[in-house]
Amino acid sequence: MSDQNPVFIPGPTNIPEVLRRACDLPTIDHRSAAFADIFVPARQAAQAVMKCETGQVVIFPATGTGAWEASISNTLSPGDRVLAARHGMFSHRWIDMCQRFGLDVEVVNETWGNPLPVAEFSRILTADTDHRIRAVLATHNETATGVTSDIAALRTALDAAGHPALLMVDGVSSIGSMDFRMEEWGVDLAVTGSQKGFMLPPGLAIVGISQKALGHIDQARLPRTFFDFRDMLNSHAAGGYPYTPPVGLLNGLACSGRMLLDEGLEAVFVRHRHIANGVRAAVDAWGLSLCAREPASRSDTVTAIMAPAGFDATAVVSRAADTYGMAFGAGLGDVAGKVFRIGHLGSLSEPMMLSGIATIEMVMADLGYPIMLGSGVAAAQRVYSRPAQRAAAA
Repeated sequence: MSDQNPVFIPGPTNIPEVLRRACDLPTIDHRSAAFADIFVPARQAAQAVMKCETGQVVIFPATGTGAWEASISNTLSPGDRVLAARHGMFSHRWIDMCQRFGLDVEVVNETWGNPLPVAEFSRILTADTDHRIRAVLATHNETATGVTSDIAALRTALDAAGHPALLMVDGVSSIGSMDFRMEEWGVDLAVTGSQKGFMLPPGLAIVGISQKALGHIDQARLPRTFFDFRDMLNSHAAGGYPYTPPVGLLNGLACSGRMLLDEGLEAVFVRHRHIANGVRAAVDAWGLSLCAREPASRSDTVTAIMAPAGFDATAVVSRAADTYGMAFGAGLGDVAGKVFRIGHLGSLSEPMMLSGIATIEMVMADLGYPIMLGSGVAAAQRVYSRPAQRAAAA
């Protein structure tokens, strides 16, 4: 696989040169004021991107999975009941983690390709008059299926039921790329990582913690040491860490946050939606369908494309890597072999995306898919061309 090509996996994403250089630092004393000069802006930038206005942000040396574990272990106790939907690989993994911790997980099984079933959650929460459910888990953007769920509607359901459960949201493939409003949506724990919207290498687990969630920490009885919020918050308040931090990645996060905020978060979201629209136009031109069943829930960061009957979607990903040196995402879990995924988040432009669409067309033609070369590229070009954009804005 060529290291000169952009990647179109849903993360890790392409790393801009300026961020790669920002992560490339000589060793410094992480107990010195020089480290605080790096860390404080990094934490502030993460807080601004997450729109965590009155809560706290902690940043662990880990990935998004570590952020999940920290959120669970710092706020819950053995036997606590949590409500979650299984509708994709990453919602499935969060459920699995809760079960391994000995939590009582009420699972709502939903068809993969559908968003979180807010109406069913509303029914369950309304019926839970004893408030046995201590937390509600939601995957904002299910990376395995290319489906986005309505977190604002879920908060409305919680409020309408008068339910005090914590709202925990996986924003790993949405935060920094799609509209995410931690404060406005009443999210109590929001988790993400460095390797997607922040355009950095893997290695940072970022958790936004609401004031409500902070009040649960001392009562929580699940084990935690490395992931203890208390140790992190005490050290973060002084601009440091309770253990050795990943200095280069944190310097990259400070730089990445500045890039996103300088572009303007709304502009970042529009850019991702625009690139996603071009990909969706290409899929339509190919005569293929999306895993996302509802147009309103189609993700702006990853598109999962259904292979026609009789075709192995995994072969598309393998052929792209082996023959053309370009990376796309394979199907996972229940949709393994049924979908291939195009990631379109982070550092990406229209010409970069066109190269990915053109490569997928060559791969599908090689594999005998019933498509016409250039059809998807032309459809995306009609979305991306400047005259078309001006006409749409008129």
